[in-house]
Amino acid sequence: MAPLKASPRPAAAPPPAPIPVTLTVNGVERTLHLAPWTTLLDALRLHLDLTGTKKGCDHGQCGACTVLVDGRRINACLTLAAMQDGRKVTTIEGLTTGDSLHPLQDAFIEHDAFQCGYCTPGQICSAAGLIAEGKATTDDEIRELMSGNLCRCGAYPNIVAAIRQAMATVAPKAEGAP
Repeated sequence: MAPLKASPRPAAAPPPAPIPVTLTVNGVERTLHLAPWTTLLDALRLHLDLTGTKKGCDHGQCGACTVLVDGRRINACLTLAAMQDGRKVTTIEGLTTGDSLHPLQDAFIEHDAFQCGYCTPGQICSAAGLIAEGKATTDDEIRELMSGNLCRCGAYPNIVAAIRQAMATVAPKAEGAP
């Protein structure tokens, strides 16, 4: 039997060039040049130094990376930054107004709706989207619509209480409103 010869390996194709992605992040338009496979989460954390949005599971199962895109809740780890080109992204850092906390942030503090705090930015962004949607009217609906955001410390009753309080002060937005 003749010895097997290794066939030459074809040269690898060069990686794709970075692509321009323009996002309005927390009210500021930013153009980034990113690898096409860069997630929105990595664009925010690694390229814009907005580290409030957390990388938890990196599989869309925990909600720690929840941000608002055009006012809608999304898991930033599950979407490519390029898919959000031209859109408005709001992170936990963008919810404040000047020196004032967002009503949800105040309510989370008042109700001690966090322990370790790792999930808190995603919980608050998700709650902001939930309130804007105007779909939740009961505690059970809040729990159901927040079920994509996990809290390993188990602060769920306090999170629901904080959202309830904020719902009284933050009006839901009309369908399609920015």
